[in-house]
Amino acid sequence: MKKKSSLLVMAMFLVLSLFLAACGNGNDGESTGEKSDPKLMSMLTGGTSGTYYPLGGEMAKIITDETGIQTDALSSNASADNAAALAKGEADLAFVQTDVIANAIEGKGAFEGKAIDNVMAIGSLYPETVQIVTTPKSGIKSVEDLKGKKVSVGAPGSGTYMNAEQILEIHGMTMDDIDAQNLDFGESTGGIQDGNIDAAFITSGTPTGAVEGLSASADVVIVPVAQDKIDALIEKYPYYAADTIPAGTYGLESDVTTVAVLAMLAVTDSLSEDLVYDITKAIYEKSGSLAHAKGKLITLETATDGIGIDFHPGAEKYFKEKGLLD
Repeated sequence: MKKKSSLLVMAMFLVLSLFLAACGNGNDGESTGEKSDPKLMSMLTGGTSGTYYPLGGEMAKIITDETGIQTDALSSNASADNAAALAKGEADLAFVQTDVIANAIEGKGAFEGKAIDNVMAIGSLYPETVQIVTTPKSGIKSVEDLKGKKVSVGAPGSGTYMNAEQILEIHGMTMDDIDAQNLDFGESTGGIQDGNIDAAFITSGTPTGAVEGLSASADVVIVPVAQDKIDALIEKYPYYAADTIPAGTYGLESDVTTVAVLAMLAVTDSLSEDLVYDITKAIYEKSGSLAHAKGKLITLETATDGIGIDFHPGAEKYFKEKGLLD
């Protein structure tokens, strides 16, 4: 009888313990949704010859130093692939173009039927200029002159590819009107130098390392986009802005009119509010320590410009504290 009583007491104690544990873990239904932050984070950037990769390396170090979580910058095919990788949980942070991530969230363009819903914004970084690069020997002086030419339009799934499509469209052309080559920035400028291709679309912050490399051995021509075409492009795709590549860049003798989108940093919604707050604070308060030329363009004043998707709660909290969001 005594043995049965002991077993009964033990059973009652076990039930009570499980009940109390369930109540404690629930915390009125709030803590069950708490997120466990990773001990290692990966940041997707772009090709090694573009701007994303070297700048991302510096930013990853800042994030590591300020959050205590080792963050590694990895090369990639850039914007569209980065957005897809974030959605699949294959990375924590990524550089993307504002136009590409907007299309990804809305399920438009390359993301038609494949909309993503678990990627959010940290903030914008700097303008990314659409550069149509060639040399005098190609004879290309306008966008229309690209017809029938071998033109690199970037890696499939990249923001550059989308920009090329849209600029051709505004000029009454499609990819079928050119001999499209899917090359990264380094391959593009190498192909121009070797005479294997005639021109290349390169969407990147200026000056771009790959184009600077080309200018060391050849005269660089940046094909202008006419003002009426710039206006038409912005009217149809509002995430573009008019931009100018100043004389002296790549040895250019005069300013060149073109368009730009914005580079931004996106994040998976699986990271906690506290961690993303710390990441956002680190980026915008330590950007002055970046050696890369684009570092001076990463400012708190422009951090919310051009963002067409929801901010992560951590970034939103930081920007509200700074008076940038209501």
